Amino acid sequence: MPRQLISSGSRFEAEIGYSRAVVDGEWIFVSGTTGFDYARMSIEPGVVEQAEQCFRNIARALAEAGASLADVVRVTYILPDGRDFEPCWPVLRRHLGEVRPAATMISAGLADPRMRIEIEVTARRRSTPA
Repeated sequence: MPRQLISSGSRFEAEIGYSRAVVDGEWIFVSGTTGFDYARMSIEPGVVEQAEQCFRNIARALAEAGASLADVVRVTYILPDGRDFEPCWPVLRRHLGEVRPAATMISAGLADPRMRIEIEVTARRRSTPA
């Protein structure tokens, strides 16, 4: 199966030189995804709202790859302020609570000071789409 590159249409992908996701066989690697609404190129100020948008962006990329959040096997959360992590737990649980992927949370600076969370996932398709 050839490698597939998935784009969100974000200008960042072209300017920086990366893909929203890369599909390689059964594996889907979704780049660190922030709370930007790429259709409007806007971002909400709250970390919880940003987490929700992250999952919408990730789910869209996974769907294009023939997968869903149910296929996530690994997730990494990156937050500039570690204290913002706990308020996000209900959002994380709602989207991945049944899946329970291996997870890591890192506190580190992000590319834009408006960004309060970035989420990266790896997924494995359970079956190859037709």
